[in-house]
Order: sequence, then structure tokens, then C-alpha cells
Amino acid sequence: MRIYRDLVKWYPLITRASDYLEEAAHLLRLIEAASDGPAETLLELGSGAGHMASHLKTRLRCVLTDLSPQMLDVSRALNPECEHLQGDMRTLDLKRVFDIVLAHDAIGYMTCERDLQSAMETASAHLRTGGIAIFIPDNVRETFEGTCQCGGYDAPDGRELRYLEWAYDPDEADTAITVEFALMIREPGNAVRVEHDTHITGLFDRPTWRRLLMNAGLEPADVAVHDPHAGEHEVFVARRI
Repeated sequence: MRIYRDLVKWYPLITRASDYLEEAAHLLRLIEAASDGPAETLLELGSGAGHMASHLKTRLRCVLTDLSPQMLDVSRALNPECEHLQGDMRTLDLKRVFDIVLAHDAIGYMTCERDLQSAMETASAHLRTGGIAIFIPDNVRETFEGTCQCGGYDAPDGRELRYLEWAYDPDEADTAITVEFALMIREPGNAVRVEHDTHITGLFDRPTWRRLLMNAGLEPADVAVHDPHAGEHEVFVARRI
């Protein structure tokens, strides 16, 4: 996926850390309501550019992991006080435990049950007993509808980006959807050029999520906290048994 590799310098113009402020505040309320013990340390699986962590680090000691070394470099610049480690959420083994494990939208790149189960087992293995796992996929089968959205920002150095994001399901019989990105980018003194990137992400129904959580030793928990982005994503909270 080019956005996380050769186009990574443009990532902060697709989304900004400030875009995550409200959602991070919701996550902190969720953690406070769900925790039955200390809530001081957090491991993020698929931390990307570190935008969510830039807000969570004000309350939590964060360890940030991602498969992409380029994205970790972006995050290090934003979150120099956080520990950064390269790793795959399906196989990561830090031999440490945390109060909270978070997998935000990166969990969406698990496109089959085997991979999703492995990511949940990674989360479980890195939680203390009673610790909280939070998974936030963009979509679940019950509510998915094809979408098309656009956005983008300008940088202080004169670079500009606008994007079109198109999500659709080419085969309703499988557990994956396609997300197409068209990036229109311009550097000072140059004409606009267009770059294309295709992402394949997972789509599972809620019973599958809950079943796999239980298989991983995580007990689903219902936490009554208002979500300002309800309907835009799904939030699964579970405790380490």
C-alpha cells in the first residue's frame, strides 16, 4: 500500500493529528469506564502516523507498533517521547503486558478470520489479567455501505494534496472490501499529478467479532459511553480473562 511506503510523506496531508482529538477523548472516557484496575500503559497495534497516540500520550504511557517503518518514522517525529517498534500485529511478541491494547482502524487490514484471530491473540497475550482490549474497525458487515469521500490539506512548505476515497464490496460472499484512493498532489512550482493506491480491508459481522474475541481469551464488554462518531465505525471492548 503506497500511502504507507513511497507516498508516506504525503500522509499528514490526508489526515492530521487534530482530526483525532474528539475520538481520542472518547477513547479515554471509554478506558476509564471499562477499566477495573490500573489504566496507565497502552500498546497500540498498527499505530500508523501516531495521530491517535499524540492525544492519548497525555494520559497514558504508550508503546507504538506498526508494520511500516516509514509510518513509524512519521510517528517518531510527532511522538518522540513514545517507544516505537516495528512489528506485525499478527505475530508481535514483546513479552510484556499492558493495561490497555488498542487496535484502531489498522485492524481493518485483517481480511480473513485467521488473521483477525491472530491479531486478537496478540492483544490478549500483551494484556494483564483484567486488562482492556479495544478494536475499532471502520466497518462491520451489518452496516457497511459503499462510500465515497474526499478531503486533504495544505502544508506550510507549499505542498498541497486532495484525495478521493471510494470504498465498495466487489464480492459479498467473501470477507473483504476494496478501498480505492486517488491522490491529487502538487509541489511548489510543479503541476498537479495523480497517484492511485488500492487497499483491501476486512469485513466481518458482529457475531464473528465476538466469537473470535472469546477464542482469544477476551470477554466482550458493553460499556455505556457516548461515542461522538457512532455510526462511522464500530467499537469492540473486551477484557482479558
